Amino acid sequence: MLVAYATAKPRTIVTAMELSDWASSDRLVGWVHDATETLIGAVDDFSDDDDRWYGPYVPVVNPPIWELAHVAWFAEWFVLRQMHGRDSLIDASDARYDSAKVAHRTRWELQFPTATATKDYARRVADGLVEVLENNGGIDSTDFYVAYAIAHHDAHCEALSYSRQTLTWGDRDTADPTHVPNQPISGDRHVDGGAVLLGASRSQPFVMDNEKWAHRTHVDGFDMAAAPVTVTEFAAFADDNGYGKDSLWSMDGLAWRNQTGADVPTYWRKDGSGWQRRIGASWYPIEATADHPMVHVSWWEAQAWCTWAGRRLPTEAEWEIAATTGPGGARQPWFPWGDRDPLLNEAALDGVTGGTVPVGAFSAGDGPWGHRQLIGNVWEWTSSTFEPYPLFEPDAYRDNSEPWFGTRKVLRGGSWSTRNRYVRSTYRNYFTPERRDVFAGFRTCAR
Repeated sequence: MLVAYATAKPRTIVTAMELSDWASSDRLVGWVHDATETLIGAVDDFSDDDDRWYGPYVPVVNPPIWELAHVAWFAEWFVLRQMHGRDSLIDASDARYDSAKVAHRTRWELQFPTATATKDYARRVADGLVEVLENNGGIDSTDFYVAYAIAHHDAHCEALSYSRQTLTWGDRDTADPTHVPNQPISGDRHVDGGAVLLGASRSQPFVMDNEKWAHRTHVDGFDMAAAPVTVTEFAAFADDNGYGKDSLWSMDGLAWRNQTGADVPTYWRKDGSGWQRRIGASWYPIEATADHPMVHVSWWEAQAWCTWAGRRLPTEAEWEIAATTGPGGARQPWFPWGDRDPLLNEAALDGVTGGTVPVGAFSAGDGPWGHRQLIGNVWEWTSSTFEPYPLFEPDAYRDNSEPWFGTRKVLRGGSWSTRNRYVRSTYRNYFTPERRDVFAGFRTCAR
């Protein structure tokens, strides 16, 4: 797969990759089991009568007993019931687990099957997905929509991971770090401007609706940081009373800060020896992760840091061009390294590292202009509001993007907890600007 676009003489060369070239039916079968067991494994330390299955009400999380079943319900409703005409495996599932119909607050008030029955439901749905993959009954779009359901699994697995952080439950990922060499990196890398393509190419084997479709846009040349803002760099802002200086905050950001009482980064505290940050259920001095990317930061905080530092957030077009389009105009819309899955030394993904890593690690995955960790480690806020592209086409699941246009900010690149099959350079994540719970950081551009 190669898309090249030269600004002087615009031309596009596309070698299409079919879904089956990337994810055969056999591979999808493996992914179904992996996604299901990863989802269940995210709460495998809960006993059946554990209070954490419901947990406290928090606006940014779901009760795990609901979230686990919701993910299974979505796959059953979307693929098995709508596409293949099967009956629901449990009674009243729509009334309990349809996120479009069940108000967030009421998810703590409903009666649910036991934890054992819920896990059994998830596995029975997985078995059903495998059955239709192995015999699709002539419905040749089955593979695509199973891949879509797997992506939904992956998104919620990551959500459970940062929910555990929010609720001080610790993380279930016990994998050892990969010990990828850390090669310190700093400064900006220049990216040439001009006429470029933004958005997903039809040559990509799988994309979400909000990535559709590649269209021409103009980007002025810009200088973007080679790496995300680090814990140390953000601590300097906090030490300089960045949270107390009204002039650093936008009107809306100031309203958020005042309403929430935010005066330090979330999960941070200060004692006589200096700053500490909570990772999972334990507290560590920030020196232990000094060169890691700042994480769990809201869009408002990122914006205030930029004002303090005389910098700015990149637009999502700038971020994507830095990841996809090299100095010669050749475009690789899937990953900075090309049209293949990442190698272990190219990106912090899939929970392999068990947490964030130094911003100088994973040099093998550098972008075409020399930017590091565009994929993995932390999601990166951009300055852009989440809006449809000019050639937007809604997916069969219309609630994926359309209801959220105009209300959220775009993040790019994935985190250490993101599955590599879920993210790509054109993928657009989106959250409301006050969210501090997600694995989000930011990199900046020169003004």
